[in-house]
Amino acid sequence: MEHLLLHYPVTFLFITFLVLYQVNPAFRYFCKMTFYKLWLFTLSILVIIISIPRGRNVANIKFLRMSFLPLKYIFGLKIVVKGKENLRTKKPFVLVLNHQTSLDLIVMMEILPNRCVPIAKKEILYMGTFGVACWLSGLIFIDRKKREESITTLTEVAHSLHKENLRVLIFPEGTRNRGGSMLPFKRGAFQLAVKAQVPIIPVVISSYHNFYNQKEKRFTPGKSIIQILPEVDTVGLGPDDVPKLTEQVRDSMLTAFQGISGMTNGASH
Repeated sequence: MEHLLLHYPVTFLFITFLVLYQVNPAFRYFCKMTFYKLWLFTLSILVIIISIPRGRNVANIKFLRMSFLPLKYIFGLKIVVKGKENLRTKKPFVLVLNHQTSLDLIVMMEILPNRCVPIAKKEILYMGTFGVACWLSGLIFIDRKKREESITTLTEVAHSLHKENLRVLIFPEGTRNRGGSMLPFKRGAFQLAVKAQVPIIPVVISSYHNFYNQKEKRFTPGKSIIQILPEVDTVGLGPDDVPKLTEQVRDSMLTAFQGISGMTNGASH
């Protein structure tokens, strides 16, 4: 061992790395998450270079989407999409998804429609090359601490949906939820849909518990199911209908979440 360490230090380190990767789940988790972050920041440079000629443009979102697609193969994730027919519409809509971890980015890119702009927290804008790539891709950033400013931004978005034929993606929980269920929904997405009189399309991502757990430092190959639910019409609805609409959509998403999560967890045993 001493001879190997003295004369072949790189080989020794490589073998040590391989052994740790195979036998230590926490070390494997750390390596995968580090690789994920490095991939995002590195591939974002390519997205920036390709996007610069157009400037800030929603059409650039396809380049950002393409940069994520190989990750499901690298991490051994099988993503099954159900209800694809519910996204086959050319009209504007608001897409609402449940939010679990940063892995949502990999999964949601599987179904992100053309001309669909995610609404994200403003902090992402300052995440180096990834933030710049997101800005060039037309992402809409809101400051969650400034409510009035956020409302103004969403009002401007509502006016743009029909004018520019946009779709908007929002996580109505407002923050990541690792609790295995769904947090109460914030009403911004539903106020936006009602103001613009466009349908809401709920999208549910199954629990990652069968392959990912941050607390346990576990990240293995696994299966994720995406269930795209039928659109919910908002034509004729007003501000007073928003609370009921919010709960209606959350209830349908929670029921779907429990159903498809049971399928993936059952498959893991």
